[in-house]
Amino acid sequence: MIKIKNVKMIEVSDWDKLVEETYGRIYSFQQQDGCKERGVVNIRIPDEFDDEEMNDTIPEVINHESEMGVKFNVWLNRDPKEQLNPSKEELKECNYYWGKSEEDDMKWKQDISHINMFWERNFYPNVQMVANDLYKKGLIEAGEYSIRIDW
Repeated sequence: MIKIKNVKMIEVSDWDKLVEETYGRIYSFQQQDGCKERGVVNIRIPDEFDDEEMNDTIPEVINHESEMGVKFNVWLNRDPKEQLNPSKEELKECNYYWGKSEEDDMKWKQDISHINMFWERNFYPNVQMVANDLYKKGLIEAGEYSIRIDW
């Protein structure tokens, strides 16, 4: 006899929409942790997770692979429209920067597409912290879930 387990499946686009509508923040689960492959990510809601090991700050550039993810409260407390403020060195090392002048630097930092991509790829909380908070808010039931990633 084979054992089976019922799991609640969530499409990644539906998960992202719930998070964005709930918190008023830019969010893309697939883009996190260096961009996730197609497949599923399993989570239990609620589940233990302490985000003390997460970052308080990170370099404000897109896809800076050594620093991704922030504490839940850090994510909640930042204005999603706030311009980016990387150092000159960080900006010059960013794969998404092609500028050559101070004016280019300022335009890049204020560009909404760069701000959005920074939030999607670098400035996000751990998915378990988000899931636990959605549960506390009564927006998602307890249980085992799979977030199906496809694009």
